Amino acid sequence: MKESATHLIIPIESQVRELDAKLLLACFAAERGFPVILGSRGYIHYKMAAMPRGVYLAKSMRGLSNKMFRIIRLLGHEIIAWDEEALVHPPAEIYFPLRLSPVTVPLVSHMICWGQENADLLRQYPHLPPTTPIHIVGNPRGDMLRPELRDYFSEQVEILQKQYGDFILINTNFLDVNPFIPDLGLFVSETKADETPRFGQAGKGMTLEFATGLRDHKLAILHDFLKMVPALHVAFPDYTIVIRPHPSENHNIYNELAARFKNIRIDNSGNIIPWLLACKAMIHNGCTTGAEAYLLRVPAISYLPTFNKTYDYDWQGLPTKLSYQCFSFDELKLTLGLILSGEKGAAGGEERKTLMDHYLAAQDGPLACERLVDVLIEAGYDRQAPLPPSALSRLFGWFKCCRRTANKQAKMKRHGFKRQAYHDHRFPELTVSDIERRVERFRKQLNRFDSIKVCARSRHIFNISG
Repeated sequence: MKESATHLIIPIESQVRELDAKLLLACFAAERGFPVILGSRGYIHYKMAAMPRGVYLAKSMRGLSNKMFRIIRLLGHEIIAWDEEALVHPPAEIYFPLRLSPVTVPLVSHMICWGQENADLLRQYPHLPPTTPIHIVGNPRGDMLRPELRDYFSEQVEILQKQYGDFILINTNFLDVNPFIPDLGLFVSETKADETPRFGQAGKGMTLEFATGLRDHKLAILHDFLKMVPALHVAFPDYTIVIRPHPSENHNIYNELAARFKNIRIDNSGNIIPWLLACKAMIHNGCTTGAEAYLLRVPAISYLPTFNKTYDYDWQGLPTKLSYQCFSFDELKLTLGLILSGEKGAAGGEERKTLMDHYLAAQDGPLACERLVDVLIEAGYDRQAPLPPSALSRLFGWFKCCRRTANKQAKMKRHGFKRQAYHDHRFPELTVSDIERRVERFRKQLNRFDSIKVCARSRHIFNISG
């Protein structure tokens, strides 16, 4: 480890989706001299006032982060950011107020992009400072889909195939209308009938017209999926049907469905990649997993019995266009039958390849993680930490951070408040051994990282060093 290198602070919001990819990034960074702090986003935020001055790698730039971004900068950290949701996004006029903030974006020192499409979109944002560097390097989650890391998940694939046999995977993304906590959805459900609907977390930044239309469309698709699952059970009785809910969804409606049918299971454990590699086919509706399945060469179907061009193509068009598209159950049954019989493989063709290349960089050559570390080194972060803030700025940041932490932790302990349960749902407890086993799997796949060491920093937070 270089004594002069700045610390990299890598927060993780959804463990099953982000941990492996961000740990891979941490290993590449630590190998090249950066001390890394990796862990739960919520718990890292609690501890920001005690963190060594460094670079915070943000996964989003929403208005919900305005307060935290200000605190981070007051404490003397710099922010490098990408949007974890930018691969599949709504039109610019909805995307900008939904996913970007005039407060957060000017506080970012470097922007990291999934691909050319993401960079072109960001350059249209009216509050992007003209001097902010934009780097097209791909995304660590994209690295996990590359052939050289495919066997990283081989043990989990084998376990899933033994557990479920031949199975059809159904990936849901109905957080907007079926959230784990009511205020995470498009609208807060407690709003009275005669009141203007109150936006939940997923809807903040949308126009009321767009959000209302999206809610109605998502409810219709959810109803279509709940009808589809029993019909698939009848049409393909020799296959297990596994429903994998979005990490932030309420599982109750799916559990009720599974209780009625022998071969329907509910399971959203672990990363999506081994699930895709283990299944015979995957069914979704405009979910990012459609793009992941395409890159893994896994047959995927976008089920569109209730179709709306605005939501299904203008917003969720990438994963839908990269998949087979079925607009009725009969069409789904026919396409799925051809896949299961081996007559149809994964969706392909030059048009899909051109589309994917426009959206995602680093599909070959150096990994996105390596390219991102190159950006850090070119910016000089391997030589020194960001300049210290004034004593007054740091004191103000420390006070705001401590007050925010006290308020958040008080809410966590409130009787009946589900935020702690929600955190634990998305970030289950990890041990040093859990992290070390993952590092060892990377070591075997890439024949590197022999020097990487892991130690616990505090609950849910780890130090990664080279």
